[in-house]
Amino acid sequence: MKSKQPRSSGGRFMKVVEEKKDECISPISKTQEILKLRLSQKHTPSEIFGLQKEQRQLKDLIRRTGVFGESNSVLIIGPRGCGKSAIVQRVLTELGEEEEIHKNLLQVHLNGLLQTDDKVALKEITQQLHLENTVGDRVFGSFAETLQFLLEALKRGNQTSKPILFILDEFDLFAQHRNQTLLYNLFDIAQSAQAPICVVGITCRLDVLELLEKRVKSRFSHRQIYLYNNMTFENYVMFFKQLLKLEDDFPDRRFQSDWNKSIEELSEAQSVVDMLKRQFSFSQDICALKQIMFLPVCSLNEMDIPRLTPAMFVDSMKISTSDSKSAMLHGVSILELCLIIAMKHLTDIYEGEPFNFEMVYNEYQKFAQRRSSMQVFDKAVVLKAFEHLVALELVKSVEGGSTKIQKEYRLMSLLIHNTQIMDALQKYPQCPTDVRNWATLSIS
Repeated sequence: MKSKQPRSSGGRFMKVVEEKKDECISPISKTQEILKLRLSQKHTPSEIFGLQKEQRQLKDLIRRTGVFGESNSVLIIGPRGCGKSAIVQRVLTELGEEEEIHKNLLQVHLNGLLQTDDKVALKEITQQLHLENTVGDRVFGSFAETLQFLLEALKRGNQTSKPILFILDEFDLFAQHRNQTLLYNLFDIAQSAQAPICVVGITCRLDVLELLEKRVKSRFSHRQIYLYNNMTFENYVMFFKQLLKLEDDFPDRRFQSDWNKSIEELSEAQSVVDMLKRQFSFSQDICALKQIMFLPVCSLNEMDIPRLTPAMFVDSMKISTSDSKSAMLHGVSILELCLIIAMKHLTDIYEGEPFNFEMVYNEYQKFAQRRSSMQVFDKAVVLKAFEHLVALELVKSVEGGSTKIQKEYRLMSLLIHNTQIMDALQKYPQCPTDVRNWATLSIS
C-alpha cells in the first residue's frame, strides 16, 4: 500500500499542474491556438457545403470494405479546391468513430508528388503497414510478388484478413510510373478479391482514364465521383464565420459569447463583405480563403489587438493578391530599373522578339545621353546590373544553358509585363521624373 501511495499522489499532482497550466493561458492565446489549428490544412471541416451526397457515397463504399471485407476502387475527380481531400478526411473521421472500422481498417496514404516511382511507393506502403521487420532482407522476383507478400503477411497471426484502404492523392501522377505496375497490382487485387482492399484515387485530371493502360483500365471498377464547386456566396460567408467562431465547449463562456458576437459584426462590415465578394469571384477555393484569414489570426495579442478587425482582413487580402514581380521591382536600383524600361521598349519595338545585352545597353545609353541629370555608368557596371536582373529571374535566356555564346550577345526575353512595370514605377520610392516619363513613351 505504501508503494502505491506516491504514484497516486504524483498522478493527482500532475493533473492539478495541467489544470493550472490551462488556467494560465489567456482566452486570446487559447482562441489564437484553436483558430490556427482550424486554418491549417490538416484540419477536418465539421461540415462540407453542397457535397453531402458524394460524401455519403464514398462513406458507404469504404464502410463496405471495412465491415464486410468487400474490395472496391473509386476515383474522386474535380478541380483544385473543390473539396476532394476534404470529403475524404471527413469520411475517415466519421468512420474512425465506429469501433469495428477503427479496429480493423488499415490505411495507406500515398501522394504522386512524393512517391515518384513504384519502388519508393512500395517502401512507403511497407512503412505505413509496419512490415519492415517482416520483409527484412528478402529478395523478390517482381513488384507483384512483393505486394502480394505484404498483403499475405497481414493475414497471419491476429491480423487475419484485415481490410486495407489505399488513398492515392495526385492519382494521375501514378499513371506516369513505368508500366503502371502499382496501379495494375492494386486494381488487380481489388478486382480478384485476393485480399479485402479499397483503392481511392484523388485527381484533378478529367481525362485521367485516358492515361491508364488498357490492362489497368480493364481492372478498374470505373466508379467515379465527380465534384463541382457549386458553393454559393452565402455558403462562403457562412464558412468564413464558422472558421472564426468558437465552439460551446470553450472554457470561458462569457469570452466565447462576446467573441462570436464580434465575428458576426465583422462578417457584416462592408469592407469585409467586399473583400469576400472579390475573393469569391476570383476563386472559391477554401484553402485560398484560409491563407487570407491566417495573417489576421496570427496578429492577435492580448495587449494591442484583442479582436479581429475589418482592416486586418483587407490588408491581408492585399498582401496575398499582390504581384510578387511588381513588388520585387521596388527593390531594384535606378540603373536596373532603367535597363528594365529599355528592355520593355525593345520588346514593344520588335513585337516580343528576343534581345541581347548590347541592344539593351544601346537603348540605355541613348536615354542617359539625352538626360543631362542622369549619371552615365560604365559598360562593365551596366553588365553587372543586367546579370543581377537575370539572377532575380526577371530576365531569362531563350537559348537554354548554352555557354558558347558570349554573355553580351546571348538572346534574352523579359519576364515582366508592361502593366507590372508601370505599376511598380508608380510605387517606386523617389523615382526620377525622367525615368517615369521614359517608361510611358511608346518608342524610345
